Amino acid sequence: MGQKLFAWMLALAAAMPLARADTEPNYPPLLKPAAQEGKAARLAADVLSRYHYKALPLDDALSSKVFDQYLKALDPEKLYFLQSDIDSLSVDRHRLDDAILTQDLSAPFAIFHLYQRRAVDRLAFARSLLPKGFDFERDETLMIDRKDQPWPASEAESLDLWRKRVKNDWLRLKLAGQGDAAIRRVLDKRYDSTAKRLGKINSADTFQAFMNAYTTAIEPHTNYLGPRAAENFDIAMRLSLVGIGAVLTDNDGHVTIRELVAGGPAMVSGRLQAGDRIVGVAQGPSGPMEDVVGWRLDDVVALIRGTVGSTVRLDILPADGGPDASPKTIALVRDTIKMQDSAAKAKVYSVTTGEGTRRVGVITLPSFYEDVAALQKGDKDYRSAARDVARLLQDLKAQNIEGVLLDLRNNGGGSLREAVELTGLFLGKVPVVQTRNAKGDISVATSNDARVVWGGPLGVLINRASASASEIFAAAVQDYGRGLVIGEPSFGKGTVQTVARLDQIARNTAPVLGDLKLTIAQFFRVNGATTQLHGVTPDIRVPAMGDDAPFGESSFGNALPWTRIQPVDYQAVADVKPQLPRLLAWHESRVQHDRDYQDLVQDLAKAGERRKSNVISLNEAVRRKERAAQEKRVAALLGDAAASAAAAAGSTLADDGLQFNERQLARDLAAQKAREAANDAILNEAVHILSDSVALKEGKSQGTASASASRPAVIKALLLPSSADQ
Repeated sequence: MGQKLFAWMLALAAAMPLARADTEPNYPPLLKPAAQEGKAARLAADVLSRYHYKALPLDDALSSKVFDQYLKALDPEKLYFLQSDIDSLSVDRHRLDDAILTQDLSAPFAIFHLYQRRAVDRLAFARSLLPKGFDFERDETLMIDRKDQPWPASEAESLDLWRKRVKNDWLRLKLAGQGDAAIRRVLDKRYDSTAKRLGKINSADTFQAFMNAYTTAIEPHTNYLGPRAAENFDIAMRLSLVGIGAVLTDNDGHVTIRELVAGGPAMVSGRLQAGDRIVGVAQGPSGPMEDVVGWRLDDVVALIRGTVGSTVRLDILPADGGPDASPKTIALVRDTIKMQDSAAKAKVYSVTTGEGTRRVGVITLPSFYEDVAALQKGDKDYRSAARDVARLLQDLKAQNIEGVLLDLRNNGGGSLREAVELTGLFLGKVPVVQTRNAKGDISVATSNDARVVWGGPLGVLINRASASASEIFAAAVQDYGRGLVIGEPSFGKGTVQTVARLDQIARNTAPVLGDLKLTIAQFFRVNGATTQLHGVTPDIRVPAMGDDAPFGESSFGNALPWTRIQPVDYQAVADVKPQLPRLLAWHESRVQHDRDYQDLVQDLAKAGERRKSNVISLNEAVRRKERAAQEKRVAALLGDAAASAAAAAGSTLADDGLQFNERQLARDLAAQKAREAANDAILNEAVHILSDSVALKEGKSQGTASASASRPAVIKALLLPSSADQ
């Protein structure tokens, strides 16, 4: 799901930058496209113009859209280019189609090179400001979101934007308690590291950025995946890879172990721990050791991954060793690593009511994953979302739960087939979704298994980031009256994508051209409506980002329109509507006394106010007042236990002004643990609502439901062992 236009480069644009003030800017060399990239561009154009649901000819009109999309991808906040740059680059506005068709990509690469030079210039200026410091008594403001602003008209205007951004970076660190000397060191190192990352961008990155500008200019959910990105996409879908079982991060130029995966070769060896730095990688028992200090993280990861049973040797600087410590060499045998953190999980929540407790099972599903390769090979134990959820439901039934809540918040979708099969677990063999292809042909997808695994009370929790397959499932549950949909309106992605393997089309034996994920159909609910643009509207709404939040299908200027087709012949199995008035009344009465819920409502309201104002003060006194209020809200949200744990580990609850790779790993992990332990007011309330629904079905009154107006009901979460995790 979603638009991932060169996310790594966008992170660079959001960061703050480079270079020594006493030297000339060090511009990266001009990147040149590889021969296979021109071939991949032309082949992708042929596929898109013939098979895309919204097929557009690659002509001057589309070239103009690609041009605008490319600039937006490179400089979304309009911080690097000047208006004069845009004017001079416009000579290529109607030439990018020719660049693709003739396989001559010099024009888009030249645009990227100018972006690099402008970035280096701006970062060098940012660095030059550090010795001077700033006056924080002035009443200045910084615009938070500049994407709708014009390009800076002059060099002076651009530099003033950067001055304010550096000033804000400095102020954040100052408010976190750092002195001027320490702030200069942090920002100096940050800008230098950013410059080094900018210099590590290669031709494959540039090509992928341009190709995604092309694909998303057609429609938001069509993307080009280079060979490495395609591999990562496959890993995310099958939830497994072959490696050593370590989560790696880039910390101060070193590839560092962030955590070890339980049961993986790295943990089983007993010789590695979080914080260890990888400085060399070698293949096999005797291959030469390659120094990887300063390498890109993904390049090191590529060396460490391999085939099952093969050996990789790592030179390791221990976490407790200084920069001059001697490395130790560790040999590991690669194995298949299952990504359990991204798989379905279950907990049982015990809800206190007027007559005792009620047990509600919550299944959290991060994505609709499916190991297609294993399925095609006939592997009976292939990994899939629906199969994992089916096993979890059996576990939950053994725990005597009275209702099931499926948490699909932030689930961006995945396999359409898995969405259909998941629906079948609760509805049996029924029509689930309609799809219409570019020719107008309509087909109806029906689950394969008539067996209903869970026939009891059901709830579905969604938010704005629930998209695609999540919306198919939630819409089916709603249309059949099978359960309650709780949360906020979903993303609104009503399109179907498939992956075209460009190397297969070209009959290449090696993966060099990448993949094309293109939209081939639009899906519709069984009632005939599409979720496109509008998403799924919940039966009961809980605090949301707000309709003005710049997120969701409606935020894309070229999204497909909402439409409707004929409904299928289907029969609702129940009707939750009669319950809604009492459920809403109990919900509203309960949350008035729920401190966590009210704090969240206030935080969301403040976030909405900030979006509307779109500015942040650069006055120290104003920001200190804001920070004090923020610390109070965060402490209340986390709860005493989580707040104390974070403080004991030296982690701050408020903004520390640091970027992710600038914190000590122990402090960063402590902050992550505190966030994970924070009270989830939305989930807790959704559990209460489903518990209330169970009470109504049993003919119970408010006094015996979990909706006492005098105090919020008590929820206790119990970790449920999952057979899907074994």
